[in-house]
Amino acid sequence: MKEIPHGLIKGEVTGRINWTDSEFSLQITADISRYTAGQFTKLALRDDAGEWVRRAYSFVNSPNQALGQQVMEFLIITVPDGQLSSRLDSLQVGDDVYVGRNPAGFMTLDEIPSYTKDLWLLSTGTAIGPFLALLDEAETQQRFQNLILVHAVRTSAELVYQEKIQQLEERYQGKFHYVPIVSRENRKATLRGRIPAFLETGELVNVAGVPLTPERSFFYLCGNPSMVKDTSEVLKQLGYQKHSRRSAGHFSSENYW
Repeated sequence: MKEIPHGLIKGEVTGRINWTDSEFSLQITADISRYTAGQFTKLALRDDAGEWVRRAYSFVNSPNQALGQQVMEFLIITVPDGQLSSRLDSLQVGDDVYVGRNPAGFMTLDEIPSYTKDLWLLSTGTAIGPFLALLDEAETQQRFQNLILVHAVRTSAELVYQEKIQQLEERYQGKFHYVPIVSRENRKATLRGRIPAFLETGELVNVAGVPLTPERSFFYLCGNPSMVKDTSEVLKQLGYQKHSRRSAGHFSSENYW
């Protein structure tokens, strides 16, 4: 039996939510270092050959809105032929899973420029996770005038955490704007298409009811690499600049795919 690699510690599955046949959330207890909303860590298991397989997953719950002591929640989708996701999908309450001890990532509140009044959170699939963590922070509610959460999925069944989103709408009292997008179904309550296209045509702004201005708007992009790439290009065409730790801009993304 191979030893646990440096940087991993053993955790335990303490809860599970099944959203669809292939999408689920795991609640895991492990004694990791404190994380910041918007960050991620690694989950790991051994494969059939005993080799360790690790992948990055974002925390869904804010460290200040934890489900219990040292409990973390992750939103996961089973990838066809995925080395790790199918193994994670087989886990039940009480099973062991290994977790990265030290969280990472810069898609946090501290990285958002001070000018920002309207924070746009653009996500696809399971990448809504870190944005839910950010929205659970008291600082988020106090600091910004508008929070726009855009979630693009294939089917309406993948519009997860609806109860949490309703709670956010009540808590933010008009400051929170939720825009669901479904690409493979026609639904009156949702847009059908892709985030960059709706951003380019102005439809996203119309539905959200929040205007775009370089003096107020900042964007976090998280999800499918093609969405991140295409949306970044549209933002540049609209006159927005990529943000970096050295130079304040208008949009940034997390890339751990």
